Amino acid sequence: MINYNKFINQRITDIKPSGIRKFFSIAEEMDNVISLGVGEPDFLTPWHIRQTGIKALERGATRYTANAGLSSLREAISDFYKEKYKVSYNPDKEVMVTVGGSEGIDMCIRTLVSEGDEVLVVEPSFVCYKPIIEMCGGKVVVIETKNENNFRLTAKELEDAVSDKTKLLVLPFPNNPTGAVMRKDDLVSIAKVIKERNLFVLSDEIYSELTYGDQKHVSIASISGMKERCVVINGFSKTYSMTGWRLGYALGPVPVIKQMTKLHQFAIMSAPTNSQYAAIEALKNGDGDIEKMRESYDMRRRFTVNAFREIGLDCFEPEGAFYLFPCIKSTGLTSEEFCEKLILSKRVAVVPGNAFGDCGEGFIRVSYCYSIDNIKEAVRRIGEFIKELGENNGNKS
Repeated sequence: MINYNKFINQRITDIKPSGIRKFFSIAEEMDNVISLGVGEPDFLTPWHIRQTGIKALERGATRYTANAGLSSLREAISDFYKEKYKVSYNPDKEVMVTVGGSEGIDMCIRTLVSEGDEVLVVEPSFVCYKPIIEMCGGKVVVIETKNENNFRLTAKELEDAVSDKTKLLVLPFPNNPTGAVMRKDDLVSIAKVIKERNLFVLSDEIYSELTYGDQKHVSIASISGMKERCVVINGFSKTYSMTGWRLGYALGPVPVIKQMTKLHQFAIMSAPTNSQYAAIEALKNGDGDIEKMRESYDMRRRFTVNAFREIGLDCFEPEGAFYLFPCIKSTGLTSEEFCEKLILSKRVAVVPGNAFGDCGEGFIRVSYCYSIDNIKEAVRRIGEFIKELGENNGNKS
């Protein structure tokens, strides 16, 4: 009998599986389940984008591209950030195309984090940052954002978390799972601390175009003195409903992007070629698609917030992304207990808040990137579930 533990890297063994996929897997084994658990848009990739990808295949565009991506795509990305967020990047040296935003995050952390470095991770947040940091030998220092602060990072919270070993801040806004955003004043405040304490920033802006209200997304790279100490990660999955095309990008200073591209060269070679051609079409002619999807998400956002409040759950109103983070502490259940009992009794799948960090305990993540009919039925079932919990608790007393 082979002892495989002898061969497997212990750091990999120690990492826990994603808490998001656990309940998604349970849902796949059951009938009549409404899943509000996975952050995947219910829109098809717009036809003109799909058509461009199809035409690229038809004309034989099936070879490797340059490691950093098609020059025409990097130019389009540079133009997009300059027009939308008022930040200029050299497409030849400061832009690289990745296999989804996730690869960009991985390449950035592996390039910047050395053994023993402290990395500040703002939580609740997406599940991938901490494992990658730990695989690099870095030490994760969690900054817990709070409901009463609209889940935004404050300058004091940042200052209190910094030590002499701190190298990197992971800034995930608009936020998954809370839907929180950082406005310009918030970014200016934390930028002062970042510059004073000589930190670098990984700014995950994958939901940048899904920001609601009159104030649009502000990239921290647009704040004075921040572009040179920041890698911005973005992509096409959420903005253009292109999850399966697996395409993202990283923007940053020349020395950092150069090393990230070298890692990418050895690990990946280049991103999918036909996806890159489709992405050019998305950037050049996809503004109307963005607006249409954002308006639909905004309608679902407002409906779902009100619906959860009506069934008795306190719910922070998200300003970005397509998630709600309702508080379920009033039920007396832990996040995992709530989600497990809910899916077994009412066939509704949501994600426990502690999947996104310990401070997410007492919350659940609900995605509203599904059809309004599914959302209505799911909330109805959750309302029944909460009512039955209350009745059962009343009987016990």
